[in-house]
Amino acid sequence: MTQDTLNSAQNEQFEENKSLENIESAQNNENSERNHQELPVHQTVPDFNEMSLKELVQHFQDMLERGDQQEMYKYADTIKASFYKTLKKEKIAAGIVFPLPGENQESEAENEEEISVNPFAELERGFKELYGKYKIERGSFLQVLEKQKEQNLEAKNQIIQELKDLLEKQEDLQHTFPTFRELQNRWKAVGPIPQSYNKDLWENYQFLVEKFYDYVKINNELRDLDLKKNLEQKTELCVKSEELINEPNVVIAFRKLQKYHEEWRELGPVPKELREEIWERFKAATSNINKKQQEYFEGLKAEHKLNLEKKTELCEKAETLISKAKESNDWNSMSKEMQSLQQEWKHIGFASKKDNQRIYDRFRAACDKFYNQKRDFYSEFKKTMLENLEKKTELCLQAEAVKDSEDWKKATDQLILLQKRWKEIGPVARKQSDAIWKRFRAACDHFFERKSNHFSSIEESYDDNLKMKLELIQEINEYKPEPDSADNVVAYRDFQNRWNEIGYVPLKEKERVQGAYRQAINAKFPESAGSNDETKFVRFKKHIKEIKTSVRGDKGVKVERDKLFQRFRQLEQDIALWENNIGFFAKSKNADNIINDFKKKISKAKEEMVQVEEKIKLIDKQYE
Repeated sequence: MTQDTLNSAQNEQFEENKSLENIESAQNNENSERNHQELPVHQTVPDFNEMSLKELVQHFQDMLERGDQQEMYKYADTIKASFYKTLKKEKIAAGIVFPLPGENQESEAENEEEISVNPFAELERGFKELYGKYKIERGSFLQVLEKQKEQNLEAKNQIIQELKDLLEKQEDLQHTFPTFRELQNRWKAVGPIPQSYNKDLWENYQFLVEKFYDYVKINNELRDLDLKKNLEQKTELCVKSEELINEPNVVIAFRKLQKYHEEWRELGPVPKELREEIWERFKAATSNINKKQQEYFEGLKAEHKLNLEKKTELCEKAETLISKAKESNDWNSMSKEMQSLQQEWKHIGFASKKDNQRIYDRFRAACDKFYNQKRDFYSEFKKTMLENLEKKTELCLQAEAVKDSEDWKKATDQLILLQKRWKEIGPVARKQSDAIWKRFRAACDHFFERKSNHFSSIEESYDDNLKMKLELIQEINEYKPEPDSADNVVAYRDFQNRWNEIGYVPLKEKERVQGAYRQAINAKFPESAGSNDETKFVRFKKHIKEIKTSVRGDKGVKVERDKLFQRFRQLEQDIALWENNIGFFAKSKNADNIINDFKKKISKAKEEMVQVEEKIKLIDKQYE
């Protein structure tokens, strides 16, 4: 082989290497823009978020035992994040920290009191020990790796020195070429070196290789054999690169292509007539993979943009929920809404690297603010329930103080007032609610049962009273008044006093016997009787007229009307309270007599309301 042929081969190799460097530079620039982006790999990867704490610890333990540094570096921090995320959820569920959404209001307020130990301490300590062991092993591995790189650097420097020595010997080709090939093979076998030395060292090596072809006279037969071998190896790399188009995972295809490029750079030249063809074939395969990678990242960019829009919408919903929480105390419902937003967030993929952490921080801040507001609400709610318990305990003491009283009317009115105040007090903690209610109910039932027993004996006298009133009515009907006699007034008053002295009659007979009495009185003493409604209204009209003609005048009439109106409103309130109490005592023991008393009061009050309303209408009609 002539010196010109050798120089031509060297130039071909040099130009090919320069083109290869340009392609790799473009690939590396494109790859650096997507640095740290997580690409999907078609392999079975455990879903650490679905594992329990024990499963995560066991998986980490198994991984350490396998000792695969690449696997540990890839998954260690992911497992750590999943472990503490799951630990926090389980602590919340166990009540060690403030409860999360979805729990009952009263039970939420009590959980903090009931949990006093941490059942997860041992698991957390074990995981910390495993992670510390991993960090130690990782540090040792990196130290060994750096030491190995330094050794590789020394080995490659030694090879370069031996190349220099080979060039200086100018020995026969039979001795020089095998030594040169052996040095090339040793160079390829040496592993990575520190990055800062890589470029300069490789350029020195290439310079010496090119210089070897300048100084060593290789015969045509060995040169052709070398070119043929290089062609076979480069053809094989072309085939492998072309097959990468069928690789479904873009990142795997791209990494393999980078490896093939490194191998291509280490190979020597091919026959000149095939140099362009083999190079164009390899470059075409490279372009196809780069295009596929570009399309993938464009799709990934669009997906990241859509994910960012979805997550932004969830942030806005969470922030709206915070504003809503300030105006509503329906924390159960709002907590379910927040849980729903969190679940939806988990099913949305990543945003771009520059936006992902920012949007996550925004959503996390909204969630934290919501649950801080909830925690503050329940702290205040717990305080309010304690105050309510104190108020209800005080009502129990007051009810127990009068439960044995025999001043039936005063005690009844007082207990009814206590019952009304009880309803106005808010809730207490569930574990105390039943006990305090039973205590209050027991005091009320005790009094009203005593009252019922007391008045049940009185009920027996009602029939005797009815008989006496019927006899008195019969006596009135048989009375024969003397015209214009003063004895009539005496008789009228006697009948009236005797009637009033007779006690109650059975409720169902009350209206009938009262009507018979009025009819008898009106028939025998029409001038004196003032019990019928018409006579009452005649007297009321006279009374209003007297007020109007007095010095009080219209102002006095207005005052009288206001009194009637206030009485009407008071009767309405009394009826509402009594009807409410009927419902309150509906399920009490021996409540029938109590309920009958309330019904009597309601009936009497309604009668009075009708009369008061008629009087108000009379004033409005005649004097306004």
